Formats: sequence, structure tokens, C-alpha cells
Amino acid sequence: MELFWQTIADYNTMTWPVQALIVLAAVVLTARLYLRPTHRVKTAMKCFLAFLNAWIAVAYYLVSCEARAYSGVMAFFWGVMAAVWIYDAVVGYTTFERTYKHDKFAFALYLMPFLYPLISHLRGLDFPMTTSPVMPCTAAIFTIGLMLSFSKRINLFVVLFLCHWSLIGFSKVYFFGIPEDLLLASALVPALYLFFKEYIDVNFRRKAKPDLRVMNMLLLAMCSGLGVFFAATIWQQLAGMAG
Repeated sequence: MELFWQTIADYNTMTWPVQALIVLAAVVLTARLYLRPTHRVKTAMKCFLAFLNAWIAVAYYLVSCEARAYSGVMAFFWGVMAAVWIYDAVVGYTTFERTYKHDKFAFALYLMPFLYPLISHLRGLDFPMTTSPVMPCTAAIFTIGLMLSFSKRINLFVVLFLCHWSLIGFSKVYFFGIPEDLLLASALVPALYLFFKEYIDVNFRRKAKPDLRVMNMLLLAMCSGLGVFFAATIWQQLAGMAG
């Protein structure tokens, strides 16, 4: 655990000016995507997401977290995502078209990365040994929010990756004492349900077996099970902090 937090401190110390620029770029590009969603802006956002994922892979895992035993595997994980966004920028698969269905939830997700350092400070941690808005889990939350708001046509591989990463990140609550990642868990379950419900509604015909009603019920049951599991874990974590 000490090594884990020390690598975070090293990362923040070395990169905080760049992190500030990344946050500023994310805010500006997201605002432009809502206000002026031109082809150039959409391509710029995809290039930014490719850079963000590459930054997590290289600056966070390969450089700052080199001392961790699993840093190479995690860097590969995020490097693949950077490549996916570069490919998407070329072929234009993700349209970044709004459906106006999940805007409120998406805006709540946009705020969550800023809650990470706040929660760290409330826990008595001081910079640089705190979580920041530009880390793997915060990048995942931001991307989930973006894709929920612009969900007309999305890359399902990205969704599956982010959900998988969320489950991995949730383990850090136990192993490294990071209750901040409970935010990621709270975002995962409803996002997972909304993504796949929309995918099922759009891509499965009424005569499919099982039919839409059964598939939606199965999806609801799966997400409810995950929700109960995460709720129990969050309760245990909060009880432990109170004790």
C-alpha cells in the first residue's frame, strides 16, 4: 500500500502542470462538443481521448508507477484504448451525436473526477499523496459520461473496456484503501444498464429469441445483482471508516 501511494505522489509531483492543462482541454472540448458539434470538434475530442489514454499508459503506468509489479500490463491495457480512439478518429465510427436521454446522469459523471482530490483531502491526505482528476479511474468516469451523453452510435468495445476497468478499479478500495474509487463503482452499474439496454433496444428485432422483454429483464437482473454487491461493499467500507 505504501508503494502504491508513493507512486501516486511521484506522479502528481512530476505532472501536475500537465494534468491542469489536460483538465482544461477536457472542459473546453466537452463544451464545444455540446455547443458546436462540428466534424472538426468531434475529431479533436477523439484525438484528445487517444492522448488521454496514451498519457495514462505512459506517464502514469510506465514512468510514475514503474515500481509496481503490474504496471506493464496496465500500460498495455490503456495503450490499446489509445489505439482504438485513433482508429475511431480515422474511420469515424463513434458519431458523438446526442440522444438527450441521459444528460443529467452524464453531467453528474463529469463532476466526479473533481470529487476525487476533494475526498482525499477530507480523509486527511495532503498533496501530492492524493488522488487527482487525471488518473485511470477518473479518465474512465469522464469517458463513460461523455459516451452516455453522446450515445447515438458508440463503440461497444470501449464500453466493455471501461466496464471491465471499473471492476478492476473497484478492487483498489480493498487492497489499497482508496474509498475514492467507490465513485467509480456507483457510476458503473447504472451506466452499464443504460448502455446495454439502449444497444438491445436498437439492435435486436422484436422476433429475436429471447425477445426484447426477456433480454431487458435479464439485463436488469444482472445489474441489480451488481448493484447489491457494490452496495454491500460500500456499506462495509463506510462502516470500517466510521469504526
